[in-house]
Amino acid sequence: MRTSTEPRGWYPNDLSRDSSWIHRLSAEEIGGLESALACAKARGTLMLDMTREDFPLNGAALAAVREAFRATQERWGLCLIKGLPIDRWSVDETRMVFWGLALHVGIARPQNRASQIMTDVLDEGGTYKTKNGRGYNTNAELDFHMDSCDVVCLLCLNPAKSGGESKIFSSMAMCDEIARIRPDLLAVLRQPVFHSYQGSQDASQPPYFSCPVLGSESEQFAFRTNRRNINSAQTDFDDVPRMSPAQLEALNLMDKLMPDPGLCYSMWLERGDLQLLNNYVIGHSRTGYEDFDEPEKKRHLLRLWLAVPDSQRLPVEWTQFCGDPRAGAVRGGVRGSAITSGFLAYQSRQAGILGMPLAKQVQEVTHPVTEPSSRS
Repeated sequence: MRTSTEPRGWYPNDLSRDSSWIHRLSAEEIGGLESALACAKARGTLMLDMTREDFPLNGAALAAVREAFRATQERWGLCLIKGLPIDRWSVDETRMVFWGLALHVGIARPQNRASQIMTDVLDEGGTYKTKNGRGYNTNAELDFHMDSCDVVCLLCLNPAKSGGESKIFSSMAMCDEIARIRPDLLAVLRQPVFHSYQGSQDASQPPYFSCPVLGSESEQFAFRTNRRNINSAQTDFDDVPRMSPAQLEALNLMDKLMPDPGLCYSMWLERGDLQLLNNYVIGHSRTGYEDFDEPEKKRHLLRLWLAVPDSQRLPVEWTQFCGDPRAGAVRGGVRGSAITSGFLAYQSRQAGILGMPLAKQVQEVTHPVTEPSSRS
């Protein structure tokens, strides 16, 4: 039986009527962030060597950050923090604040082939609809998807000249809709389906993994989809089992429902907004956008993928995807080709501080990439 504090399905009208998922920073909370930033700058500790003692938050700021991340595991599955004073900070200072906040609540996961743990979401001329293409370095409209972590964190430095609207939906509400119109397809969504790593796997891993869209446990809802990665697994690898007509029908129905205005909520991220989304109950996308000509005005977000200590248990059949289905475990991310001893030391230290189980398979160094790949 689900408890009142766990995530529940919602519809756009619910978010419009109830703004409890939005937290506007107070002067005391902002003061705590700026004081912590000054301390971190004075110490000059390298990012991966930092602990939360290097970014000491006052009581108000610490409570606000913890409450925001706790909210991702509760009613709405999301939180929007507004009012980070980035007009007073340089981009590097903003990165430091973002990282400092994360030290208090979770463990960053690698996001790409270069094993980066904080990425810049901005148009660098990449191509989304190509083999192994990634959407975050393009200006393209993105498919609805979930990222490979407990909580995806997006901090807006600059919005676009036009477009770039953030879109989210409750996967719980969508499954309720599927149960209403095509209940037979829920069992289909619990069948194994393969996803491509899009080239971001470690050299020791196969280039794809199996993960049913919908978890099998009735008391612990878990959902993830990335149609583009599913399609890539089908087209790029001959040894991946072909999807059945029923599976294709279920995915096509989801593609129709996810952007439906009755299920999809749209929001504009403004400068200083920090969006937090629980990837097991919230799917997200964004519209295509047009940038300003001036480089300093271009749309720019910072992204962290975090494992958090109060995360839910995941279905055992998701193990190949997440690495460790235990509640609160260090899991998620894509290993890439450049896991370093410095990252592993950070990961182990954070796991100990936060009391998070750390499985053996995420404690190994990989070989570094040989060509420049800072944002693959």
